[in-house]
Amino acid sequence: MVKKKLGQKFLLVGLVLLMVAVLAGCASKPAPPAAPAPGEAPAPAPAPGPKVELKFSTWHVPASAECTTVWEPMLKELEKRSNGRITTTPYFGGALGAGPDHFDIVADGLSDMGYFTATWTPGRFPLSDVLSMPVFVGGKEVAVDVGNAMYEKILHQEFQEVKLLSLNGCIQAYFWTTKPVRTLEDVKGLRMRSPGGLQTYMIQALGAEPVFMPLGDVYLSMETGVIDGIVTCPQLFYAFKLYEVADHAVVASFGCVTEGVAMNLDTWNKLPDDLKTIVEEVVSNPFRLTGGLNVDAINGIMQKLADAGVNFYELPAAEAERWNNIFAQEVVIKWVEQMEAKGLPGKETLLMYKAELDKHGVPFPAFPKGW
Repeated sequence: MVKKKLGQKFLLVGLVLLMVAVLAGCASKPAPPAAPAPGEAPAPAPAPGPKVELKFSTWHVPASAECTTVWEPMLKELEKRSNGRITTTPYFGGALGAGPDHFDIVADGLSDMGYFTATWTPGRFPLSDVLSMPVFVGGKEVAVDVGNAMYEKILHQEFQEVKLLSLNGCIQAYFWTTKPVRTLEDVKGLRMRSPGGLQTYMIQALGAEPVFMPLGDVYLSMETGVIDGIVTCPQLFYAFKLYEVADHAVVASFGCVTEGVAMNLDTWNKLPDDLKTIVEEVVSNPFRLTGGLNVDAINGIMQKLADAGVNFYELPAAEAERWNNIFAQEVVIKWVEQMEAKGLPGKETLLMYKAELDKHGVPFPAFPKGW
């Protein structure tokens, strides 16, 4: 009888110990993830592999459409597609250096990735100036399609110091002035801020005087009469609120500048292959990816400028022909001749460019007749 009671006691003790062990094991296990709500996508699992931090630099001011609608969404997309393995730190507004320094900022490793303007370093990327010819590109996503194609065909030879992720001309620049311009005769003697590159020659060819100064100085210079206007694209004219001091624009294309996104070579070479794929997918055409500064967005900026009181003047056909003939003779043909004199394939590059423009329906009204 005593043995029977002892056996029952040991059995009870054993059951208690077993229950304690089970409960302890359950407590040590993490709780399973909560099921997603109906219609909600499940949270991505943490991605395996090393993490990297990328510093991104640009001279665009933080409040600009470039930063708010293109660069910030682009950087977030890099982080999202990599499931957090890529983290990014933006340096906007020239925080790491002046605009013309941005290619070297990336090439030298001060920044891992950045947007640079090739036109601001004259003579360094001579053939790439073809992307700043006087054409009518309506949105920057189209400009990147054309620029990337030209990079693959011929312009890659000028960017060996970096991993080039995308290349583009800007959209068309207009002739913005503090007083009305209707004819070539009205242009004579005007002092116009130039973005550099081929636009300098276009300003000179029309009889105006090109002036070089930082964009941040243009507002006061136009307000005080130091300069009479500026050649630039609509988004920068809007970002710097220049419509407050210059409310006239001639709708004649001055092209703009050659730009792109580059990555430091050492940074690129250290990236795991799967992250390289993500970077290329996201950055190959950031304007198409984000919708920022595409055709619709540029049209929206133009409408905002019109609403702010800017008068857009469409040149009559005969007057437009005068301007385009001057651009063809004094800018396009002379550029080809300068390239050929340096032993570079100027005409071949121009014809390649024209073919790419034709594929995308981009007008080149200053293309030399008979070429």
